[in-house]
Amino acid sequence: MFGGEMPELPAEGYPDKRNIPRMDFLVLFLLYLALVLLGFVMICVGSKTHYLQGVTSRGAQIFSYIIPECLQRVMLRVLHYLFHTRNNTFVILHLILQGMVYTEYTWEIFGLCQQLEFSLYYLFLPYLLLIVNLVFFALTCVTNPGTITKANELLFLQVYEFDEVMFPKNVRCPTCDLRKPARSKHCSVCDRCVHRFDHHCVWVNNCIGAWNTRHFLCYLWTLTASAATMAVVSAVFLVRLVVMSDVYLQTYVDDLGHLQVVDTVFLVQYLFLTFPRIVFLVGFVVVLSFLLGGYLCFCLYLAATNQTTNEWYKGDRAWCQQCPHVARPPAAEPRAYRNIHSRGLWGNLREVFLPATARYERKKK
Repeated sequence: MFGGEMPELPAEGYPDKRNIPRMDFLVLFLLYLALVLLGFVMICVGSKTHYLQGVTSRGAQIFSYIIPECLQRVMLRVLHYLFHTRNNTFVILHLILQGMVYTEYTWEIFGLCQQLEFSLYYLFLPYLLLIVNLVFFALTCVTNPGTITKANELLFLQVYEFDEVMFPKNVRCPTCDLRKPARSKHCSVCDRCVHRFDHHCVWVNNCIGAWNTRHFLCYLWTLTASAATMAVVSAVFLVRLVVMSDVYLQTYVDDLGHLQVVDTVFLVQYLFLTFPRIVFLVGFVVVLSFLLGGYLCFCLYLAATNQTTNEWYKGDRAWCQQCPHVARPPAAEPRAYRNIHSRGLWGNLREVFLPATARYERKKK
């Protein structure tokens, strides 16, 4: 995989010839990154608790006293447009970010890796994953997620059993004026009821439902794989560069004039000064790989257990006494939500990747 000559480095960049202070901003950046990841985990885990909602509500009240009212109205309009109306803003942003990452990879990393005689298989793998990813991205964007209409209402009513907890019988959608099949939900963004509703994804400007969940999972998997592959290729290139240049064996003079052995922090600083865009790209795709990988594992868990994000989110709060449509005696014990739709691992995965109602609709057409 490796071999060849090392790309030429600027002579003034060698650590024993420059007095470069330790990179304190790296520590600050890592702390900032840790706080961001911790906040992301807290939101994912704590979103099912009333405590986090209370904290969010109190935080919004505090900001309402600080931010001027006119600015608040503008922010609310922008947020409403971005997250509560169908628009292609995040689709365009997604393609721009992906284009920028691959432009940097092609412009710098690919050529430098060729000088080190990296295997072309590894170098072209991110491009192959990009092509597959864009195919599933387009399919997720344009595929009907399972819109419930007058024509297919009776069909969807027969697919899943009503559990009388989260999905009671004989409930009508007040907006669509349709009977709500089990596991369906009205999407306020798309203004339609969706069969086996999972969530509305702004990155694809579409709902994720029974008919496009498989495309969404493949899109998410290829996106994670492309980010991870690019991170590995770029990181291996930097490591190979450090080994071939013997930078890790040299010394440098610190702020106090003392001679210090090159450590990991200084190596990162040295690489950042020499290849700033590549190091930034590596950091970006590494963080992106962990975030996407974590979300992919969560989605695969939901698929393996035959749950949707909507059901997982509302599961702990689905009690019979909170369902106004369910008639029960006053003394009846409240029942917690229980997943009655699981058919075993392979049955659940088959239901996601080969939805029966989608095949029926195609035959009917």
